Amino acid sequence: MKQNFIIVSDAVVYLVILAVVTLIVFYIYAPLALIPGILFLFVAFFFRNPKRDIPVEAGILVSPADGTVMDVAELHEDRFIKDRAVKVSIFLSIFNVHLNRCPMDGVVKYRSYRPGKMIPAFNGHASDINEKNWVGIENNGFRILVTQITGFIARRIVCWVSVGDKVNRGELFGMIKFGSCTEIIVPQQVEVLVKKGDKVVGGETIIGRLKNEH
Repeated sequence: MKQNFIIVSDAVVYLVILAVVTLIVFYIYAPLALIPGILFLFVAFFFRNPKRDIPVEAGILVSPADGTVMDVAELHEDRFIKDRAVKVSIFLSIFNVHLNRCPMDGVVKYRSYRPGKMIPAFNGHASDINEKNWVGIENNGFRILVTQITGFIARRIVCWVSVGDKVNRGELFGMIKFGSCTEIIVPQQVEVLVKKGDKVVGGETIIGRLKNEH
């Protein structure tokens, strides 16, 4: 599902409700209308969809989210890649754009959802016990896995793609409402180009490169 508007469609219901509340409160007592008015602006800011310049270089993976790299770690991924892999964890504060983007061209070959808790996304245990949604993308046998994880404030994972959908690098595939963490897991033939503490931009920051593509 492509979202081409400056604010994603998921925000419409919130904005309409807040606009109506603001008008009603303004009619009753104008100074109090400032409160729902500010909330209206915050929701519009949170659901913003800024234009991104997607790199076209061959053999690269772009960041699936805006935020700060919390960790880069090796692991054995047994859901989709089913081999040794590297996981990059990205923390999204409430001030980041919360849309998730596809790191590469391909076909969605795997989708899985798990309910869970909602501890702060920057907590090291959040990935293990929080609500999660996995999206596996494959291109000519090359597989990556992107995980959406809720946080303390985040209360809903949104995913617009299904198994069998074709996706493009940088294309929107979902979002996590109001604070979250996003992970990308890549096979070991990918040279990861980011480290803990780096700031990344979804769809623009090159997060990894296939080692044979130098």
